[in-house]
Amino acid sequence: MQDQMRSYLDFEKPVAELDSKLDELRTLAASGTDIADEIGRIEDKAAQALADLYQNLTPWQKTLVARHPQRPHFNDFIKGLITEFTPLAGDRKFGEDEALVAGFGRFRGEPICVMGQEKGDSTESRIRHNFGMARPEGYRKCVRLMEMAERFGLPVLSLADSAGAYPGIGAEERGQAEAIARSTDACLALTVPNVAIITGEGMSGGAIAITTANRVLMLEHAIYSVISPEAASSILWRDGTKAQEAANNMKITAQDMLRFGVIDQILKEPVGGAHRDPAAMIATTGEAIAKAFDELRGLDGAAIRKQRRQKFLDIGRKLG
Repeated sequence: MQDQMRSYLDFEKPVAELDSKLDELRTLAASGTDIADEIGRIEDKAAQALADLYQNLTPWQKTLVARHPQRPHFNDFIKGLITEFTPLAGDRKFGEDEALVAGFGRFRGEPICVMGQEKGDSTESRIRHNFGMARPEGYRKCVRLMEMAERFGLPVLSLADSAGAYPGIGAEERGQAEAIARSTDACLALTVPNVAIITGEGMSGGAIAITTANRVLMLEHAIYSVISPEAASSILWRDGTKAQEAANNMKITAQDMLRFGVIDQILKEPVGGAHRDPAAMIATTGEAIAKAFDELRGLDGAAIRKQRRQKFLDIGRKLG
């Protein structure tokens, strides 16, 4: 990551200070001063501080990491993993929703259906993609594509990263809850294998609608919950400022989800989070996706549907 692009979270202040000192030393070194040993010492100290910090993150700190603006988004995963990607637009009922991107491409040479929320990486793109918060037409588009994937026998890959489905008046008038329910049902009805990855935020039905899959994987510092910490704080204490306390008690981390049997695997992130080495994170995700689909290869449609159904029935009944 380029120096000018670095962005630090509040709890990363000790690392930020060390990196700032490193920048000063490197500037001196560029002018001819021989301080290579000092630079090496500070680099080691900064790397160790970062590793120590990320070894014991609280749920709230993981929430902040999951929301980091430089974290790899849907389009980054598509560029790194999917070739010949062709997005399709519209739900054939109302219109197009750019918060949920969906289309067809090739994963390691094999055709695949891919869908997921895109948050955007600039002011313009964030507005265009509505910050990754989908409207009903987005979920109906996903249903349309899942039906196409089913018809042509193509596996389905979902990448979830959203603060939740869009709660606006128009979305509710057009049947937001019904659209989410039908998308969830479409996932469960598939006789082709589907794999879902929670890459950042997996909040509420907005995530569930596309992650009801045979295999559900989470990045190490991602979060997954029926409600955001801020919303839970407002409901429980009528005080939105207690989001940190809510997050620390809600069991929203990947480690919690694995223990409860909600997900199947945690994908380890680079030290300091996926945003510090997006290319490595995308490569790790690609390997995990390939392995997940390989495990489902050879199963017939009935077995795939039965396995998926049983997976979700077992949640809450078995602890991982």
